[in-house]
Amino acid sequence: MERMIKGLHHVTSLSSDAVTYDRFFTGALGQRRVKQTVNFDNPSVYHLYYGNERGEPGTVMTYFPFQGIAQGRRGSGEVGLTHFSVNPGTLDAWQARLAAHGLQGTTQREVFGQPALEFAAPDGDRFLLMEAADDTRTGFHGANLEAELAIKGFAGASLRLADVGPMRELLTFMGYEEQERRDGLTRFVVPNGNGADHIDLDEQPGLAAAGSGAGSVHHIAFAVADRAAQDTLRQALKDEGYAVTPPIDRDYFWAIYFRTPGGVLFEVATNEPGFDRDEDLAALGSQLKLPSQHAHLRDQLERDLQPLDALIS
Repeated sequence: MERMIKGLHHVTSLSSDAVTYDRFFTGALGQRRVKQTVNFDNPSVYHLYYGNERGEPGTVMTYFPFQGIAQGRRGSGEVGLTHFSVNPGTLDAWQARLAAHGLQGTTQREVFGQPALEFAAPDGDRFLLMEAADDTRTGFHGANLEAELAIKGFAGASLRLADVGPMRELLTFMGYEEQERRDGLTRFVVPNGNGADHIDLDEQPGLAAAGSGAGSVHHIAFAVADRAAQDTLRQALKDEGYAVTPPIDRDYFWAIYFRTPGGVLFEVATNEPGFDRDEDLAALGSQLKLPSQHAHLRDQLERDLQPLDALIS
């Protein structure tokens, strides 16, 4: 099968408070809020997107902030760490910046020989900033973040699994190639990807299943160029026995979903049409945008949703 996956498209997590996470991503991490909309299935809940200037595939972290939800439980069958790419030599400065924003317990270590800084977001979801000398993407740097420190986008993610065998087969089918095994991790890379091009498998036999809640990744999305590629991949996955949803219009991309053998929810999303389809580039994320089926709820939603801070530039 022709290689269609280009790397990650986005990662979507759950949080317990919209304002806290909006300030964390636009303030502490200096990312751009590229879209504020609502959950298609539950419009009383925001769907917030953060990334680079255009919200390009491979850069966008998104959140469903269910106000006051219980904490998630770490375990198998989930995304354990989301990896961001930064310039070499910036981890000390990042550690100081995160401490200044109240994040304690940050740890510098190496992952497959790459210097990395591990830290936790307010609800405990865990991230790595990974130094990447060969990442040529231009990061966004708001909130007085120095340009040299700008997050370039995702580097990849690690999946925590009780048995990595079925996931190894799936990633290979999706066009990933096994690159290296080290320190209990197996790294898979999609050649000529979009920069967000590795998946690390963390095998932990006997670990109890993860429980969804605040700080949990809801799903991880992989990028394809367009709907034609998505349709081809969807049929190939169905032929392999996966129960894949029909394509769903998410306004800014088309999405299909399927549950993997290890329990992680995968999405495959198109690179088109993008986040500027209903807002000018300069205004991305500044106004509440509603799916057409929820447009009639605007007055109610604007009353009930937590007001977000003005955009930080």
